[in-house]
Amino acid sequence: MKFHFRKIANADGPLRFHEHVDVSGAVKGRKDILAVSPLLADLDALPAAADLVTVEGKLSGDADMLCARCLTPVKKHMDIPFAEKFKWGKEPAEPEEGEDEDLIYVTDEAVELAPYVQESYLLHLPITVLCAPDCKGLCPTCGRNLNEGACSCDNTVIDPRLAGLKDFFK
Repeated sequence: MKFHFRKIANADGPLRFHEHVDVSGAVKGRKDILAVSPLLADLDALPAAADLVTVEGKLSGDADMLCARCLTPVKKHMDIPFAEKFKWGKEPAEPEEGEDEDLIYVTDEAVELAPYVQESYLLHLPITVLCAPDCKGLCPTCGRNLNEGACSCDNTVIDPRLAGLKDFFK
């Protein structure tokens, strides 16, 4: 998914992208993500000013993740807003007064958007996913899923400083 900087900067209208981007390599090694579907990128590249191109749109895709409490698989759909600004030239040592700090400076004529799409996807992945807001999780003693029923384990937590007093009234 590339665009040619000079063609867009001098164009009258936007260049539209409607492509699938493979993000499976970006999440490789994450144990909480079972599978990801290709990300659908609906993006528009627009000339914003002299030597400035704005790419805006929406990313959408699905990810099969594990519940953070009970480890059951959860399918999570994500709609991610995407907005990046590309400026022609080398990045100055000090940002100019009033200039946007989120500019991406490019010196190549062809700009590859896939790394920026993958970065946006990774930044919008949820830190934890729950199968339900009231998920009870797993028993810390026997490992049973407490959403399916209670177990017979005694999981009473006793402050170690007061453990000697637990048999006081027996």
